[in-house]
Amino acid sequence: EQSKLRMASSSPASWSDAPPEEARALDVWPLDESNVKLLDAVRPRAWEGPTEAEAAGEYDIIAIGSGAGGLVTAKQAARRGARSALISGHLAGGDCLNVGCVPSKALLHCARAAREARAALAEGFLVAADNTAPKLEVDFDAVMARMRRLRAHIAPADSHEGSAAAGAHVYQGWARFSGPDTVVVNERTLRFKKCVIATGGRAAVPPTPGLAAAPYLTNATLYNLTALPPRMVVLGAGVIGMEMAQAFAAFGSQVTVLARSAVLSKEEPAAREAVVKALEADGVAFVSGVDVKEVQTLRQQPDDPRAFPLLKLVLGGGGGVPAELECEALLVATGRTPNVDGLGLDAAGVAHCGKEGIAIDDLGATSNPRVYAVGDCAAGVPRFTHMSGEMAKLAVQNALFGDGWKVSSLVVPRCCYTEPEVASVGLTRRDAEAAGVAVDTYSSSLEHNDRVILEGQAAEGGIVEIHCSKDTDTIVGATVVAAGAGNIINEVTLAMQAGVGLGAVARVIHPYPTVGEGVMQAGLGYIRRHWAKLN
Repeated sequence: EQSKLRMASSSPASWSDAPPEEARALDVWPLDESNVKLLDAVRPRAWEGPTEAEAAGEYDIIAIGSGAGGLVTAKQAARRGARSALISGHLAGGDCLNVGCVPSKALLHCARAAREARAALAEGFLVAADNTAPKLEVDFDAVMARMRRLRAHIAPADSHEGSAAAGAHVYQGWARFSGPDTVVVNERTLRFKKCVIATGGRAAVPPTPGLAAAPYLTNATLYNLTALPPRMVVLGAGVIGMEMAQAFAAFGSQVTVLARSAVLSKEEPAAREAVVKALEADGVAFVSGVDVKEVQTLRQQPDDPRAFPLLKLVLGGGGGVPAELECEALLVATGRTPNVDGLGLDAAGVAHCGKEGIAIDDLGATSNPRVYAVGDCAAGVPRFTHMSGEMAKLAVQNALFGDGWKVSSLVVPRCCYTEPEVASVGLTRRDAEAAGVAVDTYSSSLEHNDRVILEGQAAEGGIVEIHCSKDTDTIVGATVVAAGAGNIINEVTLAMQAGVGLGAVARVIHPYPTVGEGVMQAGLGYIRRHWAKLN
């Protein structure tokens, strides 16, 4: 409460009074009403944090980083009676709120609406009042304004005020360890019994000649666009690359994806094929097996933010690969790297590798038993927002309450939110082979699912594949390719976590007609293989 009062009484208190270059320095642009509301929540200009008297003594737990992992750590610990602190270096809410899950899904909604409107025109039931076929165009400025408005609407959930209201002390500044049980922020030394590092990750940028000097985009800057680039090249064929390639193609950009390896390489072949087919139908071009030899900047970013730079990519890769490509927007989506630099990890006795992240054991603890690491900054764990939050719960339970929750026990689903979506949990067939796990696979093609047919999605290559340990109904992995697959996979995830076999899942009554019936149909494959028959 004292921190809130100090913020309210300081001047200037709002980003509406800030010079534009301050917001640009945070990679948040334009500084419109929505982004002012966002920044006032997640990085208030006049936030002073606790006083010296409030900060005196030892914290039960300090969270470094204010993304999902840090927020869950600090808030949950405070609500459970701990003396808790949160140190926010950049923007509270982390990548997810500001430059990840939230803005990307806002764009994907608009892309889906545009795609469905065009389909309605093509089928002839959407016409103008005079019965002519209207011409539809996407207002990209309106798309981005909607995204900023909705992001700002969500932001208070991750705000400094929200964390303070939960009982945590909130410090705005960059943290650095000064010893095994101390951390320095804003030249103030804080002592802790336990600490959770939740500093997240950032886009990995390859050392391609000319790239560092080029005005390229990553997820950290993409959502600042205010005009639609005529041509976009996406470097990388992972989840971020596929989602944004499809979205910008739907908005009207000419999109080319450069892929050194397979699209969505961690997923099942049928899932990869379905995504490529869908994106190609939306106008996305794929160039596979390609290396970018050089990036040339033909025109730098003009002063007008609605104008574009011009880039040339010099390519290599053999037959069928063009020698060069020009574009107005180059999105680098070649993976993630953990944020571990500048934390003073050596002073804390925390083992780490710059590329992989902070080493942790199965309880989430680092080489310093006082210090835990969660989320994208930790080595060897899936890099998802929901994983960060779940690991934070685990860290609080183990660090403060002496429990033995294990990272290896977590059943973690994932989803690529293209159309169709690709959602997976557990092992793929390739994973099982590599681990020496024999499996039986039960599949259900969704081309004959009545709801899929009625939604006009029968040609999208939808499928449900469920892998069970050989000769049992113990589920070890699954993949769903369908509209809404991210919701459908939850049923299988719950079954895996609760130890419910596929035979029992197959007997769950699903409402008709739903795409989720595909899970039941895959389960019926197990029942049919094992049911009794009359002679």
